[in-house]
Amino acid sequence: MPPPGGVGHPRGSSAAAQLARLGFTDVDRVAATLHRLGFGPPDGLPLTNSPVVAELAHAADPDRALAGLDRLIDALDALDPLDAPGPPGATPGPAHPPGPAHPAHPAAPAHPAHPAGSARSSAELRAVLATRPGSRRRVIAVLGASLALADHLAAHPADWRILADDEAAAAAPDAATHRARLFAAVGADPAAERPRARGDGPEVLDALRVAYRRALLVLAARDLTDTVTVEDATAELADLAAAALDAGLSVARAGLAPTSPPVRLGVVGMGKCGGRELNYVSDVDVVFVAEPATTSLPDGMGGAAGTAETTGTTGTARATDAAEPAEEAALRAATRLAEGLVRACGARTSEGSLFQVDVGLRPEGRDGALVRTLASHRAYYQRWARTWEFQALLKARPVAGDLALGAEFCSMVGPLVWSAASRPRFVADIRAMRRRVEASLSRREADRNIKLGPGGLRDVEFAVQLLQLVHGRIDPKLHARATLPAIDGLARGGYVGRRDATTLADAYRFLRAVEHRLQLRGLRRTHVLPRDPDELRWLGRSLGMLGAEEFTAEHAHIARSVRRLHEQLFYQPLLEAVARLSAEEVRLTPGEAADRLAALGFAYPNRSLKHIEALTAGVSRTATIQRHLLPTMLPAFADAADPDAGLLAYRQVSEALGRVPWYLRLLRDSAGAADRLARVLAASGYVAALMRAAPESVRLLRTEEDLRPVGRDELARTLLAVARRNQDAGDAAARARAIRRVELVRVACADLLGLLDAAAVGEALAAAAAATIEASLLVARRTVNRRLAAGRPAADRFADVGEPADDPNGQRACENDLPSHARRTSFSGALAGEPARIAVIAMGRLGGAEMSYGSDADVLFVHEPRPGVGARPAGEYAAAVVEELVRLLGQPGPDPALRLDLGLRPEGRGGSVTRDLDGYAAYYRRWALGWEAQALLRARPLAGDPELAARFRDLADEFRYPAALPGGAIAEVERLRDRMAAERVPRGADRTLHVKFGPGGLTDVEWTVQILQLRYAHENPALRTTSTLTALRELVNAGLLDGAEAAALNAAWLSASRIRNAIMLARGTPGDLIPRTTPALDRVAGVLGYPLEQVTDVLDDHRRAAIAARRVANQVFARERP
Repeated sequence: MPPPGGVGHPRGSSAAAQLARLGFTDVDRVAATLHRLGFGPPDGLPLTNSPVVAELAHAADPDRALAGLDRLIDALDALDPLDAPGPPGATPGPAHPPGPAHPAHPAAPAHPAHPAGSARSSAELRAVLATRPGSRRRVIAVLGASLALADHLAAHPADWRILADDEAAAAAPDAATHRARLFAAVGADPAAERPRARGDGPEVLDALRVAYRRALLVLAARDLTDTVTVEDATAELADLAAAALDAGLSVARAGLAPTSPPVRLGVVGMGKCGGRELNYVSDVDVVFVAEPATTSLPDGMGGAAGTAETTGTTGTARATDAAEPAEEAALRAATRLAEGLVRACGARTSEGSLFQVDVGLRPEGRDGALVRTLASHRAYYQRWARTWEFQALLKARPVAGDLALGAEFCSMVGPLVWSAASRPRFVADIRAMRRRVEASLSRREADRNIKLGPGGLRDVEFAVQLLQLVHGRIDPKLHARATLPAIDGLARGGYVGRRDATTLADAYRFLRAVEHRLQLRGLRRTHVLPRDPDELRWLGRSLGMLGAEEFTAEHAHIARSVRRLHEQLFYQPLLEAVARLSAEEVRLTPGEAADRLAALGFAYPNRSLKHIEALTAGVSRTATIQRHLLPTMLPAFADAADPDAGLLAYRQVSEALGRVPWYLRLLRDSAGAADRLARVLAASGYVAALMRAAPESVRLLRTEEDLRPVGRDELARTLLAVARRNQDAGDAAARARAIRRVELVRVACADLLGLLDAAAVGEALAAAAAATIEASLLVARRTVNRRLAAGRPAADRFADVGEPADDPNGQRACENDLPSHARRTSFSGALAGEPARIAVIAMGRLGGAEMSYGSDADVLFVHEPRPGVGARPAGEYAAAVVEELVRLLGQPGPDPALRLDLGLRPEGRGGSVTRDLDGYAAYYRRWALGWEAQALLRARPLAGDPELAARFRDLADEFRYPAALPGGAIAEVERLRDRMAAERVPRGADRTLHVKFGPGGLTDVEWTVQILQLRYAHENPALRTTSTLTALRELVNAGLLDGAEAAALNAAWLSASRIRNAIMLARGTPGDLIPRTTPALDRVAGVLGYPLEQVTDVLDDHRRAAIAARRVANQVFARERP
């Protein structure tokens, strides 16, 4: 008969179309193969009349299933007749004990391609495929889902008979059966006191691998044909791995010298092996514990002694004086056994490897001893272990070797595991570990990683284990090693809602099934979904779905559900406990809720529960929305250094805006707004205080774009318009300061959320200060003019305005310079009857546009009499305006004051608060000290009359960019730098942690840059900038610094600036000294983005940067000195 859809058959024909509808893709090749193998139906009948074709159509990949079947038949036909398999009930080899024989089946029907009577080795397989549906389904399911197992069958064709054994496929072997089969494969007696393999050579290792794969073959067939649950499959895989570890240990014994001392070696399974929830392909985590075979266990660890590894002796008393040598010798022997076990399982032979034995969870990790005694383990866990190690021990289970010793180990660590939740920073430490894992993922594959990606298996396991550890201290029913039983226990105990538990368990089963299919494909360790649509189609079909689209949609839904529950599972019951809702689902007592909060790091859990209750209690719309919001916000509070303060601030802001309709709508409906609010309130006492004073500033968190700084010009226009509209001086100044406060909130929030770098923060803060001064200057001028118009003196008194500068050069802290367009002022023009023109000159950090949150505004004032006005009345008027401006900006109120510092003016505190140009010129030419010329390097026009300010700038150029420096000028700057560092760092403080005056701090960097500007800016105009970072770039361009020198100075300056800002953001008050102890250091480190377990890295990182900068500073000063 003609081949159905044979080679060259048009794709649109009936046979080709049938194959395509059945799920085949390469229909021409499939048709040819079916014809050659004789699996097509009689001529004219539908293809589905062939039982083989119909079964192939149900395979995950029909084409590959047929290709695998073709390879298997070829391999069988190539067998030597003496090697040909017997009847369908026979066993394929000694490692698989025989099962009941099946009666012989009639021969497969004859086809032209294979005449009847052909004595082929594949005849029995053909008969089984034709007549036994269960066997046919298992064979084809495996071939269609696993290329690796298809390869195994091609290499060991007789093993198809394992799949044909209906009785073997009907029930899972227990752990003892797996152990006996693998021991038989290596020639070890499972009944022996200390099973020993017949050798440790390649042929023994190959036999172990083949036997292991045969067990996988049967399990995979049951799994792919839906006759085993996910839970049962993972448990059997763990039992199989435990049996392989025991067999590997018997191989290791075979390689141990007969003279080795007696030793007991227990193998404790960890991770998924310990939890009996292993994958098809996974590293197997273990910890080794050993004792000399002749010793009794230490006090508190007694139990039945196990079998000695070399002599089989049981525990007896041992002389005390021989304790150390015997223990050391036993540990050496145990280490050789452990190393032999690791090799036996992980070595690659002609049959591949079983799995890698991962010993990284042992004490001290990969740097620690491979094997320890019980006492050594106990000492480590009691004194040195980190939080995540107790989380790992939750799954510890004796799996191989001396099971009694392994059980003693588990009994010893159990109380430590279930008390771990009382450790400081318990949840913070575990969450930090989770973040590190997430951060290690490639962004390209994060969403496709079903284990570590968002909404993946690790999210489920993480949430469940946290709840177990928190509540398992008092509830032994939660002491489950496996995830699914733990979820059930949490639901039964009322620690999570039943609906959430069901959703989570179903999601976990789905993800584990996906993981199994991915790994079965090539028996490779993988957790990443394929991109290729054909591979996704195979994956979906292997799970009983129609194809790629259905699978993709289902996975996306599951991932979203898991991610949502990952956050809510821990926090939602807290709300239910205080709101007393859904009582039939969640039954956390207030004490249990407080325990959960305490584990999260809340220092005052009962107080925090009151805050939650105040926000969520009742049936109002506000309470309902808060119950939806809080589970997503509480994690941000818990991650912070002071969770209690963050939650309190949120309550205060919420109560202040409680009746404002836009507030909760914003948090509920604007993507990310609630998370942004939680993060900034949790991290920053400074922002919390600003928001308490101005809750409406929460609007800024609507989008990230709303947090972009407004800019000097736009802000100045707004503030000047406010000043013109508000004729009352107090009201106008208050409005200006309120607008500045909103801008401070905007900049601080953007800073905390990582949207601005240090340079941009300094620029934005300087812009806000400049615009505020500009508008307030207009108000001050108008106020003094009204006094004059009313016949009153310009000022009743001339107060001392400002104090001596914090340092002679006005070195504050922060970042970069303004863009060129922002250097223009928005001068409001002359006011009628105004006696003098006034300009404000920015100095110090304001001049460099490098302000920090706590910076004062360093300024100078210059005035010029208007035509017909004498110098004295003009000066008195200008001084009155300065006094009024200082008063308006510095007066107490709900908004942060902007303190004007005039300490850099000529003669300092004793000098006039304002001078005309001639007065400045005369002073600088006759009396100015070297540091005053250095201070002028930061001078730039800020506000007021732009033409007058420009003339002051030109005057300053004469002194700050001299043609030549006087002799000894550089040495004088260096002496002044060192003197100020000695005087300004508090007595007893660690100078290396002072970000301003410490070695390599802001002063070191800025003064190094400034001596180069003083010396070379006259001949190199590119160096004439008020910005430290811009000057550094130009110094490199000019060849005055090399790239490495500039990079060291740049890094130290940015580090110090960021830390200085972080101190203010964290505690709400300025400071230059990095705190060395918790909780102050924790809060600063949190603002800087350091995880809580790495807070001391702040100190190390700053010192490292500062040391490099100090070295460069000293080198530059040395080479610039004459």
